[in-house]
This record gives sequence, structure tokens and C-alpha cells, in this order.
Amino acid sequence: MQTLQQKREYTVAVLDPAGNVTAIVCSDVPAAERARVAAQILRLPELGIEQVAFLTAPRSGGEIRLEMMGGEFCGNALRCAGFYQALRNGAQGKSCVFAEISGADGVQPVMADTAEATASTVMPLPLSVQPAGWADVQATRVTFAGITHFVIDCAQPDETLVQRAIAAAPEASAVGAIFLDRACGSIKPVVFVRETASCVAENSCASGSVATAVVLTADFADGITEIGQPGGTLEVGVQRTDGAVTGLSIGGAVRLTQTLTVTLPGPAAAPC
Repeated sequence: MQTLQQKREYTVAVLDPAGNVTAIVCSDVPAAERARVAAQILRLPELGIEQVAFLTAPRSGGEIRLEMMGGEFCGNALRCAGFYQALRNGAQGKSCVFAEISGADGVQPVMADTAEATASTVMPLPLSVQPAGWADVQATRVTFAGITHFVIDCAQPDETLVQRAIAAAPEASAVGAIFLDRACGSIKPVVFVRETASCVAENSCASGSVATAVVLTADFADGITEIGQPGGTLEVGVQRTDGAVTGLSIGGAVRLTQTLTVTLPGPAAAPC
């Protein structure tokens, strides 16, 4: 017997938010097929991407909805989606796109500036911030609804610590090991997505930058913290009331690098 595979075409937009290159699949992809399609797109060397997201029908009154490849939340992908939608709307300069995204409830406003090639958005508040309790290195666990980050006081990525972080949050759909160089105020993020079993040393990470800013500004008043990373710099806004975090935002550069059609194998058909 021979198993047949039908090839399918997908329209993909590739955007670069400070190096965290993201492929947004604009074609309709059933939820059950997204992990497979995302894994295939991740393997396309010509795209040079770090993550995949899918545009889907809004559920909560947003203009667009974005589903990440593992159902996680991602601030950079949200900024990309808002910026791309502003371009599709023909916006000249500043505009606001109301977007939904996996891993977060409700609608998120994305402020996109197509002239300056920037986008910013509010970020979900952390559910908890607590010491990781690791004996050999200082680390803080920052838990969001869609992703759990471990901000680790270690300037260079360490595979042992990456695996420790993943093991410490088995319930999370995505886990970040954020390696912090306090002297430089910069990070090197490594993000694991459980659904696709991908573990990527990312050029930038929005939620990881927010987690880092929350840790670094624990004793400060409101303000903007610039978090450097391999692909550029992200600006994190932190607001506090009586020491508690009450508002977060993320912003920075984003650009559309290409739109294209990719052809991928479909699911295996019945044998004949």
C-alpha cells in the first residue's frame, strides 16, 4: 500500500521585531493541524524565523486574532500582527489595531506606526513573581497566563539551566530561560514551546523582557526600562502601585521583511 500526501499552499508574512523573526500564517489552518504546519515552517531555512503564529477568526470583538504555534502568549508576535494589520489597512503613520492573542484574555490594543516602523502594546500582568529557589544561581520565576519565565543571573546561556527551567514548569505551554547580564542591562533568552518541542535561543523576547524589567525595577518607581538583547533593544514600561505591578507595556522596532506562498506536505491521506 502507498500513503499519499497532498501538498498545500499557505500565505505567510515574515516580520522582524528586533530580531525575533516571526512567520504569520495568513491562510486558514485548522487548530488540529497548526502544530504540524508550524513545525514544517520552522524548518524552512530560507525564512530564518524563530516562531510561527496563525491569523484566525476573532472571538472577543477584536479586529484580528493570533494563535501562537504552541497556544502560548507572545508580545513580539502580537506587535507583529498589529503592525501587519495596520499595513493591510493602508495606515499612514500611527494607528491602533485591536487584537486578540492566545494565552491572554480579551482584546489587546497595538499602537503601530508604519512610518517609523515601530509597534507597542500593553502586556498581561504577571500572575506571580517569586524566587526560583535554586541554590547555585540567583533566579526569579515570573509566571504569566501564557508563559513562565525564569530570569537567571547568568550572563551566558547554560544548557543545564535551560533544562532545569523547563523541568520546573511542567504545566506551562511555554518556558523561557532568560539569562541576565545585570552590568549591561541585557538578556539572552532561550524559549521552549511544548506543543512543537522547539527550544530556540531567540534574538529578542518581549515577555522575557517584561519579566526582566519586573525583576530589575522591583525597588524603583514607574518608568521605561530598556532591555538589550542580541537582536536589538525593547522598551518596557512598568507601572507600580504600593510596590505592586499594575501596568506593563512593550515597544520597539518591527518591520515586514517579506510575504510569500509556501508549499508544504499535507497530512497523510488514507492508503490506497
